[in-house]
Amino acid sequence: MQTILVVVHLLLAVAIIGLVLIQHGKGADAGAAFGSGASATVFGAQGSGSFLSRLTGGFAALFFMTSIALAYFATQGSVQVGLMERAAERHSAVPAAVDEVVESKMSEVPTIIEVPAKEASPGVEK
Repeated sequence: MQTILVVVHLLLAVAIIGLVLIQHGKGADAGAAFGSGASATVFGAQGSGSFLSRLTGGFAALFFMTSIALAYFATQGSVQVGLMERAAERHSAVPAAVDEVVESKMSEVPTIIEVPAKEASPGVEK
């Protein structure tokens, strides 16, 4: 359901962008008043204002509804643990495990016995 809603949401976004790009701006009306050929447009001399603006408004309303539905679906469902929480859990478990390993291996480490240094090695002259 959520995947279908995302696809519809994206299609609505692309449709809104296309409809806004098709529409004429407010400045285009001044040129049409002086005979710039506005009567030869696809939507007639009146322009595309009413049809395209209503269609854009309808698509915008659907876009907002899908946005709200996606936000609702995002808040529902299972709570996922974030990356930082997982790292904190691992970090808190690691020192105890490391301490156990270190303590068990300390008995196996040979101790270093200090050997008194000789004043001079044989064969070495001062």
